[in-house]
Amino acid sequence: QVQLVESGGGMVQPGGSLRLSCTASGFTFSTYGLRWVRQAPGKGPEWVSIIYSDGGTTLYSNAVKDRFIISRDNAKNILYLQMNNLEPEDTALYYCTRSVDPIRPPRAGQGTLVTVSE
Repeated sequence: QVQLVESGGGMVQPGGSLRLSCTASGFTFSTYGLRWVRQAPGKGPEWVSIIYSDGGTTLYSNAVKDRFIISRDNAKNILYLQMNNLEPEDTALYYCTRSVDPIRPPRAGQGTLVTVSE
């Protein structure tokens, strides 16, 4: 059974940083591309970043490009998202998915909440 458990969210002031983690199990982690998705209050899911299976290729949405860095540790089955220079517009529930899976709204209990506020 595929399991992805996110952690690392919290409240931070504008301009601050956070690092999110996504611990995976139930599938061969190193063979899948992975993505971070976020859903802000009252909005639909938004793709944030994707990383290919070997970590050699990364892509970012225009909203986070040059501020966020996606990475992975295939030995530990962990996906990361380093978020720098956070803005109030980054406030959302962040969750990870495999890139082969469709982007859907988060399930109950899925994701880690990031709040950017003074």
